[in-house]
Amino acid sequence: MLTAIYAIIVFCVLILAHEFGHFITAKAVGIRVNEFSLGMGPRIFHKKKGDTEYSLRCLPIGGFVRMEGEDEDSPDPRAFNNKKFPAKALVVVAGSLMNVVLAILIVAIMLTAVGFYANDLSEVRDGSPAYEAGILPGDKIKEVNGEKIRSWEDVKEIINQNGGSPVTVTILRAGDGGRETLTFTCTPVTDEVQGDLVIGVIPTVSHNFFLSLPLAVDSCGEILSDMATYLKQLFTGRGSMTDLVGPVGIVTIINQQAKLGFIYVANLMALISLNLAIINMIPFPSLDGGRLLLMIIRLFTGKKLTDDMEGKIHFIGFVLIMALAGYLVFQDVGRFILN
Repeated sequence: MLTAIYAIIVFCVLILAHEFGHFITAKAVGIRVNEFSLGMGPRIFHKKKGDTEYSLRCLPIGGFVRMEGEDEDSPDPRAFNNKKFPAKALVVVAGSLMNVVLAILIVAIMLTAVGFYANDLSEVRDGSPAYEAGILPGDKIKEVNGEKIRSWEDVKEIINQNGGSPVTVTILRAGDGGRETLTFTCTPVTDEVQGDLVIGVIPTVSHNFFLSLPLAVDSCGEILSDMATYLKQLFTGRGSMTDLVGPVGIVTIINQQAKLGFIYVANLMALISLNLAIINMIPFPSLDGGRLLLMIIRLFTGKKLTDDMEGKIHFIGFVLIMALAGYLVFQDVGRFILN
């Protein structure tokens, strides 16, 4: 039961964020939205406000924003098909952008909850290179070897990359007249426990949400880069379809993470959100990336590719994606249930 609840929450939040990105952007650029739905299948609740009907459907496995003129010709001046390319392109990519924003917020909240190392120093060990140089507890590391520091990992990485040579550490120190900038030179030593090069400083553990945001952005950026690399390998034949999971696999993984605690479920939610963002931008019909590609093609071909033709292309793409989803379900059942 707990797994089912977590799975429904994860799917609903991710889908709601994605579709809300399309919805709010369409409204902002003046496109008429006929329906905003969370879930698929028969409606269990609906209410119309203005031009838009808001609905909740019984199957929490999807959702959609139905815009006027999205997949067919429409004479309505507010229809999707009658808007300029920049407005339509912004609406198309807004869903994936919202998934990225959601992932960043989830990671930032997780970091805030568990704590993360900040650049402010809580301790300077007696007799260490930093102590001998004059660095004090409460100092904030701003630069190392002239490189700006965004996270504590940057400090460790630059010091270790320097290979034991002296490093210049620029800090901010609070004083009566405000913070002053000071620069010190330290020669790192090898930590006997970890084996890393260190200068003998210990960072504070922060729970500041706003300080966590740059770390969350960097973390999500690295994950997106890794995902893009994998997709490139998959399409060039260097990746394997066995690495992909479908709905059954996702629910199974959610079950595994739920046993470890909510923070692990939240981490998985952020990963899935980033997956949705990048997969939806693949230039394949019915996906947002496919819609964007066909829109770009129409910039050069004009009305040779009509709205109705584009709608049919997206329908074919949808059928193929459903076939892929069926294959992944079959693969997941064999991998996670029958094994």
